[in-house]
Parts: sequence; structure tokens; C-alpha cells
Amino acid sequence: MKPHLKKCWCIPPKQNGAFVAAMEDVLEVYQRPYSAEKPLVCMDEKPYQLLDDVRESLPVTAEHCRREDYEYERKGTCSIFMWNEPLGGKRRVSASYQRTRRDWAGEVKTLLTEHYPYAEKVVLVMDNLNTHTIGSLYETFPPKEALSLAQRLEIHYTPKHGSWLNMAEIELSALSMQCLNRRIDNMENLKKELAAWQQERNAKSKKVKWQFFTPDARIKLHSLYPCV
Repeated sequence: MKPHLKKCWCIPPKQNGAFVAAMEDVLEVYQRPYSAEKPLVCMDEKPYQLLDDVRESLPVTAEHCRREDYEYERKGTCSIFMWNEPLGGKRRVSASYQRTRRDWAGEVKTLLTEHYPYAEKVVLVMDNLNTHTIGSLYETFPPKEALSLAQRLEIHYTPKHGSWLNMAEIELSALSMQCLNRRIDNMENLKKELAAWQQERNAKSKKVKWQFFTPDARIKLHSLYPCV
């Protein structure tokens, strides 16, 4: 029998200058006050498995909640993109069959041109994945358009093994518990569910109150800091 596995933060086990440099960079960004001209947006993505029931589920009754059979049918996979403005209480969530450079670039264009068209810059915090680069814009759009989009971004990457510093993960956790905790069988239904969740959560203006900053990191994670 395989031992029980528990997910945890993969923090480096010893002194790591690259980790603390990227960590403090992100934490300093999180201390900035709200700015409509330079809104802070955190971005993350997650894979999602589309599933369908093999047998019809039993409906809710006065005595029982909705019941479904353990057996299911796989309907493919997709990727969910989360864009969260923690200080503004806004988020945008979308789904794509893939998570390529072009998919990410298209999401960035939508973010800048449709959701923040009047912002001077968007301060973007995200994980350091190979698709999350300015180069992806140039691989998707003509040079003039790619440069125009890139100039409106101020990018800050979370450190390797430090994705827990990305506030978009908090929103993805809420999404998983409130919306994705059931079987959804196709992309059309998934997009409808995501849109309904986004609309309801934005209407409540749910914000994120981040409470871990650079002074806290230098105390609680002092073993990561190189000895000088």
C-alpha cells in the first residue's frame, strides 16, 4: 500500500538567495496601496478534468442530498485561467482547451484591452512558467501590438517553489470549493458555471487581505536567507 501523501509548500530546505530575492520583490508589491492607475492583478491557472455521469444521479430529497454513482466518463481536459485583483475585489476566470503561449497571450490582451483599458500599467504577479513571458506576446501578435501590450505590464514573478505567494491561488481554492466540486461534462457548461461564479463573487466585491510581508519573512523564514 502506498503511504498517504499530503500536499505542502515546497519551500527550499536551506539558504537560497534567488528564492528570497523573488519573494521579497513580490511581498514589497503587496504592500503598495490600491491604485486605479496601476492595479495589482495576480494570475494563476489550473488543469481541469471534464467528467460526465455514466448513470443518472438521484435528485435532492427532504432526506438526502443529491447522490451520484462513483463511476464516471472522462470527457477531456482543459485549463482554467484566474485573474484576480485582490485590492479591488474583482476577478476574471476563463477556460481554454490548452495552456499554450498563445492562450496566455490572448488572455493578457483581453485583460489589458477589455478589463483595464484606461490603466497606465497593470502590475502582474504570476508564477514563473515558460508560457508567462513577454516573448509569448511576440509569438502571438505583430511586433507593434506586442510591444504596446508589453509596455503596459509590470511583471513580478513568484520564486520557484513559491507559488503560495500568488494570491490568485486563494481565488482558485475558492473556485474549486464553490463551483468545481461536482462533475461538469463539457466546455460550454464549464464556461457558464465559471461566468455565474465570477458574477456572484464580483457582486460581493470579495477582497484578499494579505498579512505576510517582508519583516515577517525575515523572521519566520530566516533559514532561507544567506549568511552575509
